[in-house]
Amino acid sequence: MAFDKSTISDTPSTSKKKSAIREWFDSILFAVVAATLIRWLFFEAFTIPTPSMENSLLVGDFLFVSKLHYGTRTPKTPLQVPLTHQTIWGTNIPSYTDAVQLPQFRLPGFSEVHRGDVVVFNYPPELQHPVDLKTNYIKRCMGLPGDKIEVRDLQVFANGVAVPNPPRMEDEYFVATTTSVNEDKIFLNNDISDYSAYTETFNDTIPGNDQQGYLVKTTADITKKLKEYDFIKSITLVKASKDISEPGLFPKSDLFKWNRDNYGPVTVPKKGVTVNLTPENVAMYGAVIHDYEGNEDVVVEETAIKIAGKAITSYTFKQDYYFMMGDNRHNSADSRYWGFVPMDHIVGKAVFVWMSIDPNPTSFFGKIRWSRLFRVID
Repeated sequence: MAFDKSTISDTPSTSKKKSAIREWFDSILFAVVAATLIRWLFFEAFTIPTPSMENSLLVGDFLFVSKLHYGTRTPKTPLQVPLTHQTIWGTNIPSYTDAVQLPQFRLPGFSEVHRGDVVVFNYPPELQHPVDLKTNYIKRCMGLPGDKIEVRDLQVFANGVAVPNPPRMEDEYFVATTTSVNEDKIFLNNDISDYSAYTETFNDTIPGNDQQGYLVKTTADITKKLKEYDFIKSITLVKASKDISEPGLFPKSDLFKWNRDNYGPVTVPKKGVTVNLTPENVAMYGAVIHDYEGNEDVVVEETAIKIAGKAITSYTFKQDYYFMMGDNRHNSADSRYWGFVPMDHIVGKAVFVWMSIDPNPTSFFGKIRWSRLFRVID
């Protein structure tokens, strides 16, 4: 077979080899793009910074949150430094600009939010940020759209039926002692990180109590272990009576005389459901209508709501909402304090803990909580 020599070159290829800097740049760019897509579409890593979900999730737990369960949200704020949230790492410099805001949609998921799910969501009252860049919170869903939620003497009820308590739920207890104790040995060794010596400043918590002791937040099972110590006289569950009105609860209105242990009933807003705007409902749903429903020119007055200058007597909700609570029932800023979580604020479902680092280890080798690695979140 003969070849046309004009198509064959005897000279070596002259393609230019990439420099080391260019190869590093390409590799980093690929990694950033891949990580951004995985973080957006599939799952994202979070860490637990506060004790509001103890003893189910501990401070120092690192967990993966599935975006697939409830469906991935499309980006609302596209002009953002990749792999950041509100600020650039280690600085207070904003990592985004809200000059461009896109319509937000949710891709199909393979599950709805269920009562009892541990959910990561954007903190609704943080109105200074776009929805997708509000601070991430994690709580347990206790109320679904349309549910009537009530807390009676610490127990949560949904539609009149008691909701099963999380197995590692914490409450506040007064531990009366005959002497001061070695706090690290007694409390930390019993997985109690939230405790304080009881002093006269706590008299409003337990009126008339003049005993020596500690206020601790822990589980009922751990209190049984504490009772085995001979220097512990008694352990009392701290709870507010129904006739006590606690300031700062949602909704912030004198029409409701509730406290964290006896709260509600409240009806969680549901898409398509219409409510009459009585003074109570104005107080309950005014912030929802003003802040989360996409309405323009809304004015919420004490007993009335106006949209575009016109007073309305009823309102039909445009999206679903949820009622969230922390498992550490006496140390959680949750829906009892700031209200409902809109569906468009839902980020994903917490699925498992992949690493856990104790912020107060009793020894160097106890820094990693080995027993919590790859623990499924229930």
